[in-house]
Amino acid sequence: MEYGTQRLVMYPHLNAAGILFGGQALAWIDEEVIIYAANKLGTTRLALVKMSEVTFKSPANIGDILVIGTELIKIGRTSITVKCELKNKTTNKVIVTVDEVVMVALDYNKKPTPHGLPEPS
Repeated sequence: MEYGTQRLVMYPHLNAAGILFGGQALAWIDEEVIIYAANKLGTTRLALVKMSEVTFKSPANIGDILVIGTELIKIGRTSITVKCELKNKTTNKVIVTVDEVVMVALDYNKKPTPHGLPEPS
């Protein structure tokens, strides 16, 4: 797994219980996977198609530094599938995992289009 982006948990990222809001964590994951896919495919014309089951494993608190990891799982004709996790760099605990995030390349009419990466044989 490649770890790239780091985030600092601040007050606007917290839920009513005072821990990282799940929606914020998923927004960060969505953004990271788009950047990962854009770098692999050479385009930002991408859309999220599927996010598999999301598993929250531990909380993150104010001031924690989080790091987002991505790993290429599968290459399709118009899509790539990525595994992603958000890890607490402060405690070394995994916050959330998403086993499959599917991104699809789009043409100028916003229709799926072949991305050019070779599919595994």
